[in-house]
Amino acid sequence: MITKLLTGMVGLGIALGAATAYASPEKDRQEMVKYYTEKYPNIKLEDYVYGALAFEPDAKAQYDAIMEFPPFDSMVEAGRKLWETPFKNGKTYASCMPNGGKMIAGNYPMFNEAKGKVVTLIDALNDCRVANGEEAYKVGDTKTMGYLTAYMRTLSDGMLMNIKAEGPKAMAAYNDGKKSFYQRKGQLNFACASCHVQNGGVKLRSELISPAVGHAVHWPVFRGGDNLVLLQQRYVGCYRSVRAISPDQGSTMMNNLEYFHSALSNGLPMKASVFRK
Repeated sequence: MITKLLTGMVGLGIALGAATAYASPEKDRQEMVKYYTEKYPNIKLEDYVYGALAFEPDAKAQYDAIMEFPPFDSMVEAGRKLWETPFKNGKTYASCMPNGGKMIAGNYPMFNEAKGKVVTLIDALNDCRVANGEEAYKVGDTKTMGYLTAYMRTLSDGMLMNIKAEGPKAMAAYNDGKKSFYQRKGQLNFACASCHVQNGGVKLRSELISPAVGHAVHWPVFRGGDNLVLLQQRYVGCYRSVRAISPDQGSTMMNNLEYFHSALSNGLPMKASVFRK
């Protein structure tokens, strides 16, 4: 099934066969990077943080102009206020996080051995809320969790993505996310890889498709200027586009997918709160 999906991509070598089903995240990342750099030798690896913009100089120039005076600054500022407003007990989010929440977002998602599952940055923020007597936010609520993560990730701008999968349970979660990424789904019979591996850097109709490498460094994004979209909300949109029933945001399947997907961007710098078309 997945081998058919990747026909013509022998050089990439990341079909879920016996040889690579248990490849390490670093091995998967290296193979993915090798595939793209050989396919697009004129695109610098560090430019993959810009997604499809790396392939369109005019669009990249427009992006640079927009980012000089971002139309979504007020939303990031709303996130800062949420971050800095004390809980009822007087503590703040910073009190829950290593290094006060600075330069840590690139470590998420991470596998929590005590909980036996993947924990996303959203989970960590909600765990902090609950530990301090507050109710958890809904994971897909853009005006609370969306604004909060948009601001918090700016505290890690420039941090290199550093997703780790160590130990059998973590690798099981990682490989489950990998399976979801390559598995065809929906009436259109597409996988995440159908667009973002096979067709990364290619125009489909009027849209240039972004490669999977570099995807995870910039979420949440502001699409069209002021429409905040979380990463797992984008997954939901992709499921709908291929006419498949989406798992719930924050579910084990979605968190594992984000875990695998994020590891593909290891070593690239985070670019938080950015504009996308």
